[in-house]
Amino acid sequence: MAHSNFSLCFVIVFLQFCVILVQGAGGSGEIIYEDGYTVTTVIDGDKSIIKVNPQSILHQSPPSDLFIILDSVASTFYTALLPTTSTSNETVMKKLTGNEVFGYVDGDLASAKFNKPKSFSVDLNGNLYVADHRNHAIRKITKSGVTTIAGGYSQKTGHADGPARDASFSDDFELTFISEMCALLISDHGNRLVRQISLKTEDCSRQSGSVLGTTSAWLLGLGLCSVISLAVGLVIRPYVIPYTGRRQTSSVPLDMDTLPNESGEASTDALLRLEKRSC
Repeated sequence: MAHSNFSLCFVIVFLQFCVILVQGAGGSGEIIYEDGYTVTTVIDGDKSIIKVNPQSILHQSPPSDLFIILDSVASTFYTALLPTTSTSNETVMKKLTGNEVFGYVDGDLASAKFNKPKSFSVDLNGNLYVADHRNHAIRKITKSGVTTIAGGYSQKTGHADGPARDASFSDDFELTFISEMCALLISDHGNRLVRQISLKTEDCSRQSGSVLGTTSAWLLGLGLCSVISLAVGLVIRPYVIPYTGRRQTSSVPLDMDTLPNESGEASTDALLRLEKRSC
């Protein structure tokens, strides 16, 4: 009986081992590489003038050539002009905001502090929205400075909805800007929730200094071009009309019968008078 139980146990263990082998083989299939792709380094955080440990990078917003780099370890944001977007072969980096030390301070860009942010998004006007993890807050970065738009008041984790001061988040959340919804969507991992913050209308429409500024300049150029074209047309019109095929009063006689004779009569009138006499 004992021998039978041992055999059965051996069979079960063997079958489990076989299942593990099959699962392992199924998870390591053939790797298919697609041609035409190459990896290059554009920023070396250890060799650059500004030492940076990039957590995330996003394009600021067209038509700007700048990229925004988040260094979560230093709780600092940088702007970068990459070689692919400039005439120089060097990457130009500048600090945007943050003091390379963690904290919670709103205000001007030079004084603001963050605490280990790990996610941010950019709206159509180049404004940044930051998931400030350790401060449990959603922060907004504009040219004017840094503000808090949700959470952070209690300095504690939570999952409460409501106005900015009442809202709370876990210490593990990320966000993204959705222009079609004019909102931020927040994946609150710690609470296993998807949250939403509806933004103001001006946050979702391009304003001066963004693409709208480029469009306005284009329209202004088009209007100026039209005015110049009209002025040029009026100046050269007298020289162009004789060649347009329009009927003109010619200075060269085309019908000899219409010319007057010495007595002032037209050639046709003199001919008729002569015919009457002959009759």
